[in-house]
Order: sequence, then structure tokens, then C-alpha cells
Amino acid sequence: MSESRLTQLFIDGEWRSGGSGETFAVVDPSDFTEIAQFAVATEEDCVAAVDAAERAFEDWALTAPRERGELLRSAFEIMRQEREEIADTIVRENGKAFADALTEVDYANEFFRWFSEEAVRISGDYRLSPRGDKRILVSREPIGVSLLITPWNFPAAMATRKIGPALAAGCPVVLKPARETPFTAAHIVGILERAGVPRGVVNLVTPVPTGPAVSRMLHMPAVRKLSFTGSTEVGRLLLHEAADTVVSSSMELGGNAPLLVLEGADLDSTIEGALVAKMRNGGSACTAANRFYVHRSLHDEFVDRLSRALDGYRVGPGRDRGNDLGALVSRGERDKVAQLVDRAVDEGARIVQGGGSAEDGAFYEPTVVVDVPHGSEINRTEIFGPVAAVVAFDDVDEVVRMANDTEYGLISYVFGEEREAMRVAHRLDAGMVGVNRGVLSDPAAPFGGMKQSGLGREGGSEGILEFMEEKYIGLPV
Repeated sequence: MSESRLTQLFIDGEWRSGGSGETFAVVDPSDFTEIAQFAVATEEDCVAAVDAAERAFEDWALTAPRERGELLRSAFEIMRQEREEIADTIVRENGKAFADALTEVDYANEFFRWFSEEAVRISGDYRLSPRGDKRILVSREPIGVSLLITPWNFPAAMATRKIGPALAAGCPVVLKPARETPFTAAHIVGILERAGVPRGVVNLVTPVPTGPAVSRMLHMPAVRKLSFTGSTEVGRLLLHEAADTVVSSSMELGGNAPLLVLEGADLDSTIEGALVAKMRNGGSACTAANRFYVHRSLHDEFVDRLSRALDGYRVGPGRDRGNDLGALVSRGERDKVAQLVDRAVDEGARIVQGGGSAEDGAFYEPTVVVDVPHGSEINRTEIFGPVAAVVAFDDVDEVVRMANDTEYGLISYVFGEEREAMRVAHRLDAGMVGVNRGVLSDPAAPFGGMKQSGLGREGGSEGILEFMEEKYIGLPV
């Protein structure tokens, strides 16, 4: 794909500059240098994208499921061939380590493969009514034009996790990626173009400022679906906007994941799982372990082993493929993490590993803080960085209460003897629970949370249903 197209909007099957001719800078967070300028989408550009998707809707909805699936499969094959190129793009604009970026690309691509298979498995129902006076026919039909808003932390995976089911269901899309990471989104849209996506079915816009343009799109009658991944604060605002026209909304919002280490847990496997749960993507993940609750009998050894493991991490630019931890996405994100650690110390916590940041890039050392009071700011905030805040506990009822003491409910982790860990898992207020493992995300499984961590599910057989509506037709007997 040409470099020029990586910096443009994609509307109605054409790569174009924004209507204003303006651009914004995309910065490499490892050294704060400018990578390139990306086109600014005006509100009129966004309206044009929705209009194009609306025109494409009827034909795309009527396209045979097999054909939609084959297109997604073609995109999967192209993306597999270009996995390292896409990973390099992610490293440049996001800052993460190359290994994390490559893992993300492979994970992202699995959504194209999974939903290429789900496209032909959309089920319905046909049965006799209980009274015997009619036949009940229930079909599932594409909901319509879908606005997809994705974050910067997984710029490839969050795009494919939404585009895959939408296209499989028969819905055209308008993708609005994060301003920090538009190049990855453009590359993925370019892959879909080369795979043969019809004109208007996939559109890419990057409005600046974002809020007014998104509001305008949400108030267009053609937009019938909003799928958003991002913070709970922004999610609340979007739900208010979507309410005006009763737009169906799927929300994958913030997390504050507890990781519980129960009495009797095997520390070898626990440390291995905890490192993955915390350090995957440098901690910049809604699924990242945020609060570590460790039984007092294991606390000191756990902290010592975790600290020694993190002390061995190589920190530096992701383009150096030997580094284990790259930069955070911006200077602001780095400073937010540093401030959380500083305030934790002010509240009585103690740093036992790391705690330093660099001025010449958005780097923050892998950090462990202990003596963290439950309910402190660092325990109530989604850290989104490589910091493990450890709290000691004495009994199971206490740790379940502390784990559930949050407005979030996306994911939790439990390490311990399997039967006891399973009992605890069922008591946790979370849409997903990892038992003796630090990674759960899988395209074949439903991803989503409880409470203020979101609405709906992505992935699995459930993911495609978010982009469909049920229609009941009554037939004579």
C-alpha cells in the first residue's frame, strides 16, 4: 500500500484529502519526532462517509453470506502476508514493543478469519406458536450503517474486532480511529479495499475536533449502530448522544482488573501469569491487571519474584526488536502514570521496583508498589501503564469484597488451587475471569464487561449479533 494513501481519508471507495485541506501531526512517542501528517476530516467529510455507507447498505445487506465471508477471508490472507509491516506501523505511532505489536496483528487478523466463518452461520427460528394458530418465523437482519470508534492502545485489533462482525452481518461501516494511531487504521482499510470491498461499504474518517463530527453522524437517521471502545467517561457522553435518535450502542469501556493470588497458589505459574496480565501491551490495556491482591502468606515472596522479573525487562524504542517494553503512547500518558505512582507514595505506598520515567521519550519503568491502601487513588484508577500496585489480604471474603469494590467489571484474574479459584471466580463482578491464566482474549469467545465497563459483547458467536436485529414474521398455519 502506498505511503500517500496511509495519510488520507477513505470515503465512498476513494482515498482523498479532507475538505479543508488541513492535516494533523502523528508523533512517534519513543522520541517525540513527527512521523507524518494525516488528513483532517471535516464534518462534511463525515456526512459524506455516512451517505456513502447508506447508499451501499441495501446491496451489501443482500450480498450472499458466503461472498461476505470470502471477502473477509481474503482480507485475512493479505493481512497475514503484511503482518510485520503493520506491526512496524503500530510501533511507530503507538510506541509499544515490536513483539507486542506483532502479537496484536496476529490477534487482530483472527477476527477477520473468525467472522469470515460466522457470516454463513447466522441463525434464525421457525416454529409453531403454542396456541397453534400461526407459524413463528424469526430472522436476523443487518442493523444498518455502523459507526465504529476505536482507541489507540490496540489500533489494529480494535478495528478488526468491529469491522469483521459488521461486514459479516451485512452492515456498511464508518471507522473513526484514534488520532494517535490513524496509520494502522488506514492500512487495514487499504487491505479491505484490495480484498474487494464494494464502494461505500467501508469508510475511514479522522475528524478534528472529534466531538462535533461524531455527534453529527450519530444524529443522522442512517446511522443505526454505534460501537465504541474507550474510556467510561467518553462512553457515557456517547450514550447520551445516541439516546437522541435511539441508536443501538455497544460499549467496551474502562477496566480496573483485580488479580487475586489465593493462599496455596503455585507461585511459579502465578508469576508467569501475572507478568502477562500486567505487562502485555506495556500495561496499556483495559484487560491489564491493575490491582494485585496477594494473600499475606505469599505476599513477600510474590513481590520479590515479580520485582526481580520486571527488573530484567529491557526498556526502549519498539523498533529495537530486543526490547521488552516500549514507550507509552504520549508524554501525557507517561506523566499520568508517574503522577499516580507519586500520589500512591504520598498515601503511604512504597516503591520496591522501578518508578522512573525518561524525558526523551514516553517511557516509564516497570514498577511495583507495595503497602497500597485499598481504596487509594491508584486502586481506583485504570493505570494504563507498567505499574503493579500490591495489596495484602487475609481471607477470601475480604478479597472478594475488595475486588468487587469498583464501578468497573470488565475482567478479573484468580490464581490458586483450581476448585477454590473457581469458587472465587463465580463471586466476582466481571464479564470475564481468568483462572490460573493471564490472557483471556480470543476471537472465539465473547469479550465484554459488567457494570460501567460496557454494554454488549464482541467476538464469539455473540459478536455478530450486535450488528443484527431480529424480525418476527407471523405466518398462517
